Amino acid sequence: MIIQLEKNIKESDLERIKSECIKLGLKPTTVNTASSQYLVSVVKNEIDIRLIGSLSGVTDVHRVSDDYKLVSRKWKVGYTTIELNKNSRIGDGSFCLMAGPCSIESESQIRTVLKHLKENGISVMRGGVFKPRTSPYSFQGLGLEGLKLWHKLAADNGVSIISEVMAIDQIEKMYPHIDIYQVGARNAQNFPLLHELGKVDKPVLIKRGMSGTIDDLLHAAEYVFSSGNEKLILCERGIRTFERAYRNTLDLNAVPILKDKSHLPVVVDPSHGIGIRKHVPRMALAAVASGCDGLLLEIHPEPEKAFSDGQQTLNFEEASRLYADIKQLLKFFGVECEMVEGSSASGS
Repeated sequence: MIIQLEKNIKESDLERIKSECIKLGLKPTTVNTASSQYLVSVVKNEIDIRLIGSLSGVTDVHRVSDDYKLVSRKWKVGYTTIELNKNSRIGDGSFCLMAGPCSIESESQIRTVLKHLKENGISVMRGGVFKPRTSPYSFQGLGLEGLKLWHKLAADNGVSIISEVMAIDQIEKMYPHIDIYQVGARNAQNFPLLHELGKVDKPVLIKRGMSGTIDDLLHAAEYVFSSGNEKLILCERGIRTFERAYRNTLDLNAVPILKDKSHLPVVVDPSHGIGIRKHVPRMALAAVASGCDGLLLEIHPEPEKAFSDGQQTLNFEEASRLYADIKQLLKFFGVECEMVEGSSASGS
């Protein structure tokens, strides 16, 4: 059960509501976010919710049977919209494209990518400065100093950035230099990290774990929401199966299911999903057709020279063709898109 409280509820009213919950056999947990205040409780017995709903300080009461209550669509009929910057939002009918290299490599690379994004009306750049690599001998990223440089250059161009946070002690260090935190597949069930991200007031994108179920992803989001942050984005990036013909099994079934189960925006990462450069555009278009709210794409000026994941990264010419195709497909579905008109010609 979710009890929505008045924003500036009196302490006496709050205590009375908690007391009445306890009398009914409930154990209410207080959840405070930047915009709302809730009491959340597991209901084991049948109760008359009017006994709670009629109390002073209560705006609404919702029965939610799911274990993940706050991210469930059973209490919030409309979809959540998140403002990413003055030029971009995601969710509830607006499509957002986030594009950039797997790894932030140098100042010249950042400037080149930003120029490309600006020319195509894309206002969110993805990239990694802390890289969780399978091999300890692979490039591990430029770290905090690279993030500072990247954020300054991006901000000067009116572009927001999204980058992966790997550890609790990185959250505060990254905060002044990040617009969207990304939780990678390896940390999708790092509950201490998720809990701490609930204390920040910036959007958090959570990728589905490599072997995670849809419920696992929703529970991960619930950890962040219940700790105080409701600016959440869910990301399908493919799961590990027995198939070895491609990098991961991109589960596009997850998109309509997640949007049915949750009110949160859902994006797809086709680059990691299939992991094969020439097939990324078609899987990106398939993701758009599945109803996602945005895409996370890997692009690079010269993928063959990329420090990481070049085999799944589009060059600028390939990316520009894909943007044009995405715009045409979104136009067909009547979906609002931030990208400007007039970029490269269509064709895939």
